[in-house]
Amino acid sequence: MSRRMIGEGDSPLVCAPLVGRTEEALLSELEALLPESPDAIEWRADFFRDLADGGAVVDMARRIKELAGDRLAIFTIRSRREGGQTSSLSEREIIERCSSVCRESPFEYVDCELAVAPPDIERLRDIAHANGSRVIASYHDFERTPDEAFIVGKFLEAERLGLDVAKVAVMPRCMEDVLVLLGATLEGGKRVSIPLITMSMGGLGALSRMIGGAFGSSLTFAAGREASAPGQLPIGELRSLLEIVRRSRSLNPSSSP
Repeated sequence: MSRRMIGEGDSPLVCAPLVGRTEEALLSELEALLPESPDAIEWRADFFRDLADGGAVVDMARRIKELAGDRLAIFTIRSRREGGQTSSLSEREIIERCSSVCRESPFEYVDCELAVAPPDIERLRDIAHANGSRVIASYHDFERTPDEAFIVGKFLEAERLGLDVAKVAVMPRCMEDVLVLLGATLEGGKRVSIPLITMSMGGLGALSRMIGGAFGSSLTFAAGREASAPGQLPIGELRSLLEIVRRSRSLNPSSSP
């Protein structure tokens, strides 16, 4: 398959999560995912039982990437504060795991939460860039949707820090919140030069996973064997919807009835 990096192409990439707790479970998940042809795989390593073993993490990353082939691979340790699994690792240790994956595996992307101390973010950025990897700066709010200015501010912060992609995921309480997220994505695309990934979560926000690309979101998450966040759709269904949106946007308005 032809590989696209985040931000390339005329439709968002489809990314599926791996959330297995053991090597066996991860490889079984990946085997089931590959026939669905996701564009990218995100390994949510905060689910991994052996996360405290740095060598086991790197070995697993290499194995996942070997099997994933040309599909993009994203390494993520999501903190508890932003919806991840409970982990005994400190914030500094999480940065070390991400740094090791950059140095010792061919993963193209690592995720780093914007809540991390700026010196640690900058250190990971420098290590990633020195080893040919890119950093996704992420912000999650599982309780509410901040206003547009706040969301755009996260995009600007990611760019100021020299990171490669800005990601914001928020929880809507009403459909107006979904519009806030989409509007912020559209505005953010005018204000920053790095690719954006945005989503409104849960059932109310599922629409944003389908049409977010029309507003400037470069990647959308689909459910693999298991979802990693509320509102994710199965890969096949999501890909069909994205193709309908892509074809609709390419229609010549003058030919419409």
